[in-house]
Amino acid sequence: MFSKLTSRVTPAQIIILGFLGLILVGALLLTLPFATRDGLGAPFLDALFTSTSATCVTGLVVHDTYTYWSEFGQLVILALIQVGGMGVVTVAVAVALLSGKRIGLRQRFVMQESISAPQVGGIVRMTDFILKTMFLIEGTGALILAVRFCPEMGLTKGIWYALFHAVSAFCNAGFDLMGFRQPSSSLTHYVGDPVVNLTVMALIVCGGIGFLVWDDIRKNKLHFHAWRLQTKIVLTVTACLLVFPAVFFFVFEFGAEHWGLTTGQRIWASLFQTVSPRTAGFNTVDYAVMSGPGLLVTILLMLIGGSPGSTAGGAKTTSLAMIFLSVRAVFQQRDSIQCFGRRLPPEVLRSTCAILTLYATLFLTGSIGLCLLDGVSMPQALFECASAIGTVGLSTGITADLSAPSHVLLILLMYFGRVGGLTMIYAVASGHRPAPAQMPQEKITIG
Repeated sequence: MFSKLTSRVTPAQIIILGFLGLILVGALLLTLPFATRDGLGAPFLDALFTSTSATCVTGLVVHDTYTYWSEFGQLVILALIQVGGMGVVTVAVAVALLSGKRIGLRQRFVMQESISAPQVGGIVRMTDFILKTMFLIEGTGALILAVRFCPEMGLTKGIWYALFHAVSAFCNAGFDLMGFRQPSSSLTHYVGDPVVNLTVMALIVCGGIGFLVWDDIRKNKLHFHAWRLQTKIVLTVTACLLVFPAVFFFVFEFGAEHWGLTTGQRIWASLFQTVSPRTAGFNTVDYAVMSGPGLLVTILLMLIGGSPGSTAGGAKTTSLAMIFLSVRAVFQQRDSIQCFGRRLPPEVLRSTCAILTLYATLFLTGSIGLCLLDGVSMPQALFECASAIGTVGLSTGITADLSAPSHVLLILLMYFGRVGGLTMIYAVASGHRPAPAQMPQEKITIG
């Protein structure tokens, strides 16, 4: 069946249709009576919103996950998060491998597109590596969290909570079950807890770096010069995005009196609120009382997101790197973009410009739409739309109160954010072929 499907549509269209199919199946399951605690089932739009948020590993919710959804509903959400984080195509290939079926060349091309792999060769081995790495990291994270949760919640509940939050963190989803304390409280109870903070942050970073980077490190160990250029760029940008925003939050945001944080809590809050917006969606502080500059920095982090071939969304760290490198090339009056002793091809910059333009257009259009539809303030609208298109899940607390048209708008933004800009472009433009002849060249003035 997988073979027949891939022979009729392009790889980009398979990815788009795969996520759409998973979202619809999840929505139907969540409308079942036993999916909610009241036994009535969820309205279809609420189920569709939750299914989209889980499949697109976003974390925005219209109902608190613990208080509204039953154990079955929570299990469906967890399954959607896991499959959505891995990627629909990765799961399909994994099932085919387990069943002993041969993976053809076209299916390998689809897999390459799905995980943003540089080449088709070794793609099946890469799938095996992705599965093993994912389960190893999630299992380790769940074990550590269980040591913290079990004494507090009991053995069964502690193990379930540890597993749920480990998968949600690694897949950068941001769904939580901490509503038994207070609905939509996320991890605010653990703002100063080193075990929970370190474990969740480590899972988020591991999932957001990307499987291609982990595979490169596995092959070349810690030999920096042997790494691929993408690995070097991803790790460099990730390190910068971990350090500079954390310093900003510590110095300018969480030192304010209204937070009432100790020095230790202030350090952990600064680190966590730096890691989570790219693009996990957990929070250990209340964003509704965050200052304007703090919200702006968080919005920028949400729009940047994680790295290619990862469980994270956003415009990606490599896109941010390309912008800075192109600016540097202009100031240095170079004809090409260079980094770590390598020259980047022009098409990389063109793709970056296309992705950033699409993200900016949808982000701003969606924000204006929320303001017009529900009358929310522009800062709140910008934050909510950045969270949706970046597949983050953070909110200032307005998601549940938005109207149905606004929920549909956020669903579309989450879907686009998870599928990805280039995938959407390739899917739409699959029938177009470049013209064989080139037009005459003429320069224009810029700036």
